[in-house]
Amino acid sequence: MYTVGRKNYTVVAINTASKAGEWIKSRCGKHSNIKTKLSSHDLVTEVDKGCETMIRNLLLTYFPDHSFLGEEGVEVGPEASVKAVDSIQEAEYVWIVDPIDGTTNFVHGFPFYSVSIALAHKGEVILGVVYDPVHDEMFVAEKGKGAYLRGQKMEISKENELSSSLLGTGFPVQQNALTTNLKGIQALSNKVRNIRTTGSAALHLAYVAAGRMSGFWELELNAWDIAAGALLIKESGGEVTDTKGEPYQLCVRNVLATNGLIHQSLQKELVSAEATGF
Repeated sequence: MYTVGRKNYTVVAINTASKAGEWIKSRCGKHSNIKTKLSSHDLVTEVDKGCETMIRNLLLTYFPDHSFLGEEGVEVGPEASVKAVDSIQEAEYVWIVDPIDGTTNFVHGFPFYSVSIALAHKGEVILGVVYDPVHDEMFVAEKGKGAYLRGQKMEISKENELSSSLLGTGFPVQQNALTTNLKGIQALSNKVRNIRTTGSAALHLAYVAAGRMSGFWELELNAWDIAAGALLIKESGGEVTDTKGEPYQLCVRNVLATNGLIHQSLQKELVSAEATGF
């Protein structure tokens, strides 16, 4: 499943993410065309678009028969995102890409953004790569083969109580989702060790996989934000569902990801706070 001829999916994904990340880093502080999408919090630059084109060209050079779903190739808005994901659910192989997850951070020079590349086979993610070019950290997972960082197998954290857990979340760009997510933050802030929100869902998920955080939740994300990170967590021994507790699929937009040990407790707190987004 994981090879086509002599070309290995994982090797190509790693090399592509590395090249894209280095180019992004070289453009930091040199971007000139900043536009907004859904709101003033939702930015896009010529670097996002150029990086997606680079990634698409590199991947499809090796795998021309594969499908491609990238953030910058989808119309703005949740309806368009849902439609785009529906359109690739039955594709044999599809690459799911966020060229810069954390564009606002990139624009401001805040060093927390990433390249996210996933490969799905008939709707199931089988490969995930999240690359942090600032810190040169490449998080890699293959279905059934574990998740790795710098050649070392990653493991989820061992915290089994919310009170000892460091969580991550974000600020959704849609006002209704933002208001709902803030309810969750308020409800959990005194029940956990602390909460971090640093602007890249893909990196937050990778940090859960690496044991740096015990859990992460956020509302109104897209497949390209979640797909690679979700596999990283599963292959590290964690759990990924939607905020209702239903199993993760590409169509999930309200995501809950943990080390598994606090999953049920965190999900119950979100339900109690009416912060699931459903």
